[in-house]
Amino acid sequence: MNSLPSLSKLSADDAGWGYFLCAYKETRAGRSGSEFLFLSLQDATGQVVAKLMTDVDRYKDQFEAGEFVRVEGRGSVYAGQLQLVLSSIRRVNPDQDRQHGFREEDAILSAPRPIDEMWEELQGHLRSVRNEHLRILLNRIVADHESQLRVWPAAQQIHHAYRGGFLEHITKMAEVGRYLARSYGASEDLVLAGVVLHDIGKLHELAYEGGQGTYTRDGNLVGHIVLGIIMAREAINGISGFPEELRSQVEHLIASHHGVREHGSPVEPKTIEAFILATVDELDAKLNQVRRAIAEDASDDEFTGWNKRLGRVLYKGA
Repeated sequence: MNSLPSLSKLSADDAGWGYFLCAYKETRAGRSGSEFLFLSLQDATGQVVAKLMTDVDRYKDQFEAGEFVRVEGRGSVYAGQLQLVLSSIRRVNPDQDRQHGFREEDAILSAPRPIDEMWEELQGHLRSVRNEHLRILLNRIVADHESQLRVWPAAQQIHHAYRGGFLEHITKMAEVGRYLARSYGASEDLVLAGVVLHDIGKLHELAYEGGQGTYTRDGNLVGHIVLGIIMAREAINGISGFPEELRSQVEHLIASHHGVREHGSPVEPKTIEAFILATVDELDAKLNQVRRAIAEDASDDEFTGWNKRLGRVLYKGA
């Protein structure tokens, strides 16, 4: 039996076996009343809905959501959506399955750009910072949290919700934000500080392991904006002579980056740099959603199906 292609290249004509992360698992009742398994599987390139319709009692206890699995199945299109129809599924046996090509990193949804490439790009942005206090602050926080920054998602579900998504989000924001700062005569250093720090609280808001992000206690009770301000304040307090006015501007960037109170910001932007940060953050998050919605639509139509979160169909091209 052939191995299945990566999910980004999967078609209705493909059949075989493969290794994936089971991101979601639910037992449902079919029209006839018989049970079937409804699953969401992912690899480094994408996600797909999967269903197991036969031998459900045999397979439903052989794995759980959040585990790596080996499946056998075939591609299919149902209601315009590409899916996998499975004939078997089991949890991965690491020692056994690594001999047949299983690697955890291949089965976790990941940013399309290599982590090392994005990391070096971030370092280049940090080297450009002219303000000594901001340069020390950003380098200290980035160095202290390197292991998380390299792999953390930017969100649990909405945008950049995959391995390396946080790093992808801030490198693109840094590129666009610095350009806008130059165009509008704003401080590149402050905009970059806002880019790096605006979501830094998510490193404490989310726990991330095995390709799955879950909210921590502080994430639920405090939230990433307040956590980010606390992290920035603690780091600033350790930097001799850090100006109080500059501290206020940095904390304002974090506090206002959602743009409006209705979206969770305790204050709204009151500086040019804060307006730029909030705009670039929203733009990058929205375009990431658009690109993924187009990429994951399996139909041959010019337009995607209705996207509930974006409130529209999207044009894919002829």
